[in-house]
Amino acid sequence: MSVSGLIASPSRCCLRLSDCNQGLVCRQVPSIPIASKPKAKFGKLHLERLTVSFRRWKMQKTHLIKCAMDASYGDMASESGAAMFPRINVRDPYKRLGISREASEDEIQAARNFLISKYGGHKPSVDAIEAAHDKIIMQKFYERKNPKIDIKKKVREVKQSRVVQAVTSRFQTPATKFIVKTSIAFIVLGVLTVLFPTEEGPTLQVAISLIATFYFIHDRLKSKIRTLLYGAGAFIFSWLLGTFLMVSVIPPIPILKGPRSFEVLTSLITYVLLWVSSTYLK
Repeated sequence: MSVSGLIASPSRCCLRLSDCNQGLVCRQVPSIPIASKPKAKFGKLHLERLTVSFRRWKMQKTHLIKCAMDASYGDMASESGAAMFPRINVRDPYKRLGISREASEDEIQAARNFLISKYGGHKPSVDAIEAAHDKIIMQKFYERKNPKIDIKKKVREVKQSRVVQAVTSRFQTPATKFIVKTSIAFIVLGVLTVLFPTEEGPTLQVAISLIATFYFIHDRLKSKIRTLLYGAGAFIFSWLLGTFLMVSVIPPIPILKGPRSFEVLTSLITYVLLWVSSTYLK
C-alpha cells in the first residue's frame, strides 16, 4: 500500500491510497484549514491520526501475508510427510552412505538403494545421497585407471596368507633373559669367526654354533628327539641358505678380504639363522 496522491478542496481533502485487493481507493477527510491557527492545529491532528491508521493497516497486512506463507509451507510439509536424511550435511561420502573405504561396488550400490528407498520422499536427502554415491563411483573409477600400491594392504594380505600363517605358527617369543643369553653366545661366535679366520675356514666356530643350537633348543623344549630334529634341520637349512645368498644375492664385501672370506660370510649368515631357530622355534 502506498500513497498515490492528495487532492484537497475547501471543505474536504481526498487521500488516494493503493490497495492490492481493491486497486486505488480514495478516502475523504476533512480539509485542513490554514486561515486560523486553531483550525490548523485541528487539521494537523487529523493528519497524524490518518498516518497512524495507515501504518497500523500496513503492519496488519504484512502479518497476514506472513501467516499465509507459513501456513502454505506447513501444508506442504504435512502433505509430504517424508523423513530427512540425518547425515545430509556430512562431507565425507563414505561416512554419508555409512560404508567403509574398502567397500565393493555391490556394497556401495546396496547402501545407495537402501537410503533412497528410506528417504526417497525428501528431495534434498535424495540429492545428498546421489551426490555421495556418484563421488565414490568416480573415485573408484579413477583408482582403477591409475592404480597405486597400498603397502599396508599388501602387508595385511601377506600376513593373512596360509603359508605365512603356517610358518609363523611354528615360532614363539621366549623370555627376555633367554633371548639375551642366546644373542651373546652367537655374537661371540661371529666376532671370533671374523677376527681369527684360519686357512681351513671357520670350522671350529661352526661346530660350536651347532652344539650351542642343540643346547638352547633342548633348554626350551625339554625333548631330545625334537632337539635332534630341529637342531640338525636348522643347521642344514641355514648353511644351504647362507651359501645360496652369498653366491646369488649378496655381493662381495670389501672389508672382509682373504682366501676364506666366502666361508666367513656364509658362517655369519648361518649364525643368524641358527640364533633365530634356537631362540624362537616352537
